[in-house]
Amino acid sequence: MADLAKLVEEISALTLLEAAELVKALENKLGVSAAAPVAMIGAAPAAVEAEPEEEQTEFTVVLKDFGPKKIEVIKVVRQITNLGLKEAKELVEGAPSNVVEAVSKEVAEDTKAKLEAAGAVVELK
Repeated sequence: MADLAKLVEEISALTLLEAAELVKALENKLGVSAAAPVAMIGAAPAAVEAEPEEEQTEFTVVLKDFGPKKIEVIKVVRQITNLGLKEAKELVEGAPSNVVEAVSKEVAEDTKAKLEAAGAVVELK
């Protein structure tokens, strides 16, 4: 039996042209083709799409921009997070920033709605 490590070492040292010639020689000797069958290539994406996606259970509400009503947004952030005035102001002015993290979909959507009503631009992640 051939020493596989030695074969790997020798094949690794080949140039691309030499490797292509080796492939052709092996195809002729063994009567096979190194090209992937077209049916297999076409089936691969379908298999990937068939996997069901896991539904996201935890969301993060990201304040992208406070919009034209910064003070209103700060008030809403204070209500939602129970932060002090200074901390809420820093969070809003530091946009983009996370307002709440790892919350349920309902809480995230409610938070997003309140912030958008105050004029903020918000994204759920």
